[in-house]
Amino acid sequence: MSKSLPKNFASELISWYSENKRELPWRRNPKPYNVWLSEIILQQTRVNQGLPYYYRFIEHFSTVKDLAAASEQEVLRLWQGLGYYSRARNLHKCAKQVCEFHKGVFPQNFEALKKLPGIGDYTAAAIASICYKEPVAVVDGNVYRVMARVFGIDTPINSPKAKPEFFDLGNKLIDTQRPDEYNQGIMEFGALHCTPRNPKCDVCPLSKLCIAKQKGLQGVLPVKEKKLKVRKRYFYYLVRRNAQSLAMKKREEKDIWQGLYDFELVESTDPLDGATLAKRVGVKKILWSEEYKHILTHQIIFARFAVLESKNKDHNYFSYKKIAALPKPVLISKFLSDKGFLK
Repeated sequence: MSKSLPKNFASELISWYSENKRELPWRRNPKPYNVWLSEIILQQTRVNQGLPYYYRFIEHFSTVKDLAAASEQEVLRLWQGLGYYSRARNLHKCAKQVCEFHKGVFPQNFEALKKLPGIGDYTAAAIASICYKEPVAVVDGNVYRVMARVFGIDTPINSPKAKPEFFDLGNKLIDTQRPDEYNQGIMEFGALHCTPRNPKCDVCPLSKLCIAKQKGLQGVLPVKEKKLKVRKRYFYYLVRRNAQSLAMKKREEKDIWQGLYDFELVESTDPLDGATLAKRVGVKKILWSEEYKHILTHQIIFARFAVLESKNKDHNYFSYKKIAALPKPVLISKFLSDKGFLK
């Protein structure tokens, strides 16, 4: 990386941002609650996918106090389909803490914001800079990409060294008078202009500063370490039906989909044949559905379902209407819709 930092980096970004920024609802009137909600929703989520969820949450919970007063089940149901459900649980916990310990007002500085559930350096920096004009730099995937290319940084961005290195650089580059515009500018620039593939280098305001452009390294930078191996899991669901109701259960902690509802489960690390499954379940013969494939970040779920007529009252049965209101993994919702249990 070049030792001397260009003085016009921040001003060029802010100028580009003022001309090219997207019109997003939380930017019109950047209140802490709206900015926080948008940042949590957009973690691991594209803007066009996250926008409907943002509107949905604002419609149901117009203030942090409304969100704090909701049940976790209601929050999870609204979150359904976004994945990474720990974000939703922390969203709810954070709202409760803001109301309980801060009288419904978000803390007004970076360090205090970081103490709230689900708020790390990035989200704290976004809220502090956008809402309170505190000059602290954001670092996310878009920022990594822009900085790595412009300054020729080859530190793997998913290594432990990357975050402090890029955070320190960002704090040296940030416009202390306009930290809100700088942070939003560099994030927007990475999302729209300095993209992972086919960056717009020919019309880039930073091209004269950019080491990747000068050396043809756009396809090399940023550097990433080798990905973790993807784990395959085989789910065999027993869907017990009693009249117009199905037996469902709430998933426990320490696994995917905590707090969401699914069915009685037989899990295997390898595919199971019909005879083995029937023996495991304790029946002579069982008819399984077609296979459903569900891809997560480091896991692939291969699922099959078997609907069993049951009069066993030991299970927790829910009517079809109540099931529609339960928070469920996308995989479960798809099966229920495919088989006509959800209208």
